[in-house]
Amino acid sequence: MERPLFIPVLLGTARRGRRSEHAARFVFEQAKKRAELETELIDVCQLAMKLDDAGEQMKDPKFSATIQRCDGLIIVTPEYNHGYPGLLKHALDMNLEEYIHKAVGICGVSAGSFGGARAIEALLPVMRELGLVTIFWDVNFGNVQNLFNEQGKLLDQSYVPRLDKFLNELIWMTRVLRYGRENIPEPKAQ
Repeated sequence: MERPLFIPVLLGTARRGRRSEHAARFVFEQAKKRAELETELIDVCQLAMKLDDAGEQMKDPKFSATIQRCDGLIIVTPEYNHGYPGLLKHALDMNLEEYIHKAVGICGVSAGSFGGARAIEALLPVMRELGLVTIFWDVNFGNVQNLFNEQGKLLDQSYVPRLDKFLNELIWMTRVLRYGRENIPEPKAQ
């Protein structure tokens, strides 16, 4: 039997009162139910980030080791003013080679009806530049203030099959890319 896929969930905001934390915990709990997955919740609040430097010069060794070990990644990001949080970008920029040829799925969160769609669109070129391969499905947690109660319990069960579809695609893409990394030599530059 193949070893489980390791796909952590990255919560991309440090704001107090962040409602995207409920969405990230829901995604994490659903991923934990999958026998073929190993996961962990990574909170940008917990990352040791130097804010007076940028890029790989500010690597957090523990975070870098986690990304190096992972087969894929789930990002849960709120949409702030039609974009994603700067701290998420800062955290993502701490690594580079660790991401290459790995799958990523993005879940957007917003108080409005678009569910972070604009933040997801803004992240797509960043994912490409980092060497991550985005999947076809997103999960958009729109009107998040109505989706979870104060304790973080999901109130709208229609998100369960949406997330299942998302996870199915992410798992498939992650398996394909892991097989490629492990079995197919990279093309040589000409």
